[in-house]
Amino acid sequence: MTTTQGDLASLSRYIFRAPSWYASVGFALVIAAIAGIAAFESRFVLEDAWQGVFFIGVPTVVASALTPWIDRRLGGQLTPNRASLLALLCELLTVGVMVLAGLAVMVSGPLRQVPPVGQQFVFDSLLFALASVFAVRLLVVMAVSRKSLLLAVPTASIQTVAGAALLFVYSGTMRYLEIGGPLVRSYLSRPEQAPPALSIIAPADFLLLAGLCVLYAVAVQVFIVTIDQPWKRSLGVSVLDFARGFVGHIAEGSRELEDFFEQLGEEAVVPVTVLSFRREAGDEKARFVLPMIHPGPMGEIGGGNLPERVARSTDGLGFPPHATAGHDFNLVTEREVDTVLEVAERAYDRVEYDAEATPSVRASVDEATVLGQAFGGAALAVASYAPGLEEAMLVDAHNSNDGLAGEDLGHVTPGSERSFAMIRAARAAGRELAAAAPDPLRLGVAWDRTDWTPREGIGPLGVRVAVTAVGGEETAYVLVDGNNMEPGLRDRLVEAARATGVDRAEVMTTDTHVVNTVDADNQVGAAIDCAALESLIVDLVGEAREDLEPVEAGMATEHATVTVFGNDRTETLASHANAMISMGGVLAAAFVAGVTGLTALIFFLA
Repeated sequence: MTTTQGDLASLSRYIFRAPSWYASVGFALVIAAIAGIAAFESRFVLEDAWQGVFFIGVPTVVASALTPWIDRRLGGQLTPNRASLLALLCELLTVGVMVLAGLAVMVSGPLRQVPPVGQQFVFDSLLFALASVFAVRLLVVMAVSRKSLLLAVPTASIQTVAGAALLFVYSGTMRYLEIGGPLVRSYLSRPEQAPPALSIIAPADFLLLAGLCVLYAVAVQVFIVTIDQPWKRSLGVSVLDFARGFVGHIAEGSRELEDFFEQLGEEAVVPVTVLSFRREAGDEKARFVLPMIHPGPMGEIGGGNLPERVARSTDGLGFPPHATAGHDFNLVTEREVDTVLEVAERAYDRVEYDAEATPSVRASVDEATVLGQAFGGAALAVASYAPGLEEAMLVDAHNSNDGLAGEDLGHVTPGSERSFAMIRAARAAGRELAAAAPDPLRLGVAWDRTDWTPREGIGPLGVRVAVTAVGGEETAYVLVDGNNMEPGLRDRLVEAARATGVDRAEVMTTDTHVVNTVDADNQVGAAIDCAALESLIVDLVGEAREDLEPVEAGMATEHATVTVFGNDRTETLASHANAMISMGGVLAAAFVAGVTGLTALIFFLA
């Protein structure tokens, strides 16, 4: 993962799962009651609270109830939980504006020795708040439900219309209009039941509110078009699709983000390699499965949960290590995982077994270290390429990441010193394996799900260990279901495994991205007790050694045609998203300042 991709993934920490609709509505009514006690001045506190609930809380409840119903009938996707949370936030916006207006009235008189701003200023602030609520809701509806401006207006206007309707009825505005008889006036004109401050409202105020809403709608449309153009020119997709999918996945666990990725993806042919171990009775004991796919981008989107899916598909204990593939080989949808599993099963059916294997070898050149072991005419090589063999499973141990900051991120790129060191180490390991004499193979396995959670950097596969014994030498392969590892931890774990009596050991991670839903840098060892992990691996290696028994091993490779992100798409997407966040905030602030200034001018002229 590059720094740019890490910045994009880390944005997920700002998004939270939407609370249930009844929790949002209940909190909104409490806030409304408190605001009523602070704003109104009747004889009884409960009456003030009721007026707050009625004039502030009722529009919120109406918006919570009607928004998802109307939005769905217009082809939108707002859920009751999202709609209620949006209504609550808009209520808080209204209360916040009114509090600031009230403070301005208080400060302007006593402290500055000038006439107070007055009730008209407070009411003008209320109109501004109602129009702002409409603008916020319009932006959210257009982003989440991906609708045009005209189709989004009915849904976006619910809370503002409900608030304006209450003001119309309880301010006595009907008295200015020569329409209706006693029955109409009794229901649509009730100034005697409202606070006296509302008597200042006149019919022209509602025309002014409508004009502000039109102005704000134009501003929202211009803002969206401005930030959307770079995405459409470079990627051919809309930023609203990305925003909707990103928020929907993190906040609601939806699959909308996959729909967006499908628009970006391109077809690729990838190898899927299977290394299987079976007992003398013929049943499978363990299976290593390595698709040349990156298990991302995050959570269970695309191939994010690929390791667990692979492990569940095997008869023996499944080992899904990390392939030497980057984020450009993320699957665009979880459906593509089914294709990978089908191809893995075809490869498994073609496996030809051999009862002999070579002892493991380790070769190091500069920073590159390769652990290799041959099984018949095939080899398992951790972190490298093994030349001179019919089949090879190329595993990226993915076990030492020093963060995403700094000039040197430790990537192995074509033409780099690291790449040549790895090639030379692989060549040395391959030569040793080719010259080694095979002996009967024994295998033992062990597994612990652990009590750690994805938030602590450990996925559902926990820790898995396979120990091979050939010619009196034992090798332990430790697989931790996590995304990379804190620097130095791998060395501690390898030494702990070797202390059990094995001759060589290597520790790998699956690179599962189910641990990266909230934090882009949630690697093994960052949140858990490393000593506890060390102790667990010692126990598991010991169990695996006790489980040693004669087996046969074989390897086969098939190719899968899947849709992945494609060359440079991940970096381009991350760059655009990060630029949108940094520049979009400045642009939004400029739009808000400009529209607010224009609103103040309108109030002054009116």
